Amino acid sequence: MASDLYREQILEHYGNPRNQGVLEDPDISVERDNPVCGDVVRLDVILEDGRVRKARFSGQGCVISIASASMFTEKIEGKTVAELKAMDDEDIFQMLGVDLGPSRVNCGVLPLRALQEGLARWEAKQKGSAV
Repeated sequence: MASDLYREQILEHYGNPRNQGVLEDPDISVERDNPVCGDVVRLDVILEDGRVRKARFSGQGCVISIASASMFTEKIEGKTVAELKAMDDEDIFQMLGVDLGPSRVNCGVLPLRALQEGLARWEAKQKGSAV
């Protein structure tokens, strides 16, 4: 029964995505794709005082990738950089609340992969080098 609630939540986020759009002058902006099924997600993040002030996503994809990106942007707002760096695939699976088959795991973790790449680039820039 709880699984049905999570499925409804996924469909709600897919049909009415939160935080969809592009941010002007973000600290982090990364577009990642999932070549297996054609999903594309761009994640934009503005950091302020070491925390996520705003997060937005844009792109196109399947129900799981869009819902995951929508839910993910809600989840990361207010988090510190250290909290972001500590996030892993399990956080995404718990957020979605449903078992993802092997062909859908990459759809679900796409926004996390964008964030991880973006954080690496941002940290390198802070240290004065390029990635």
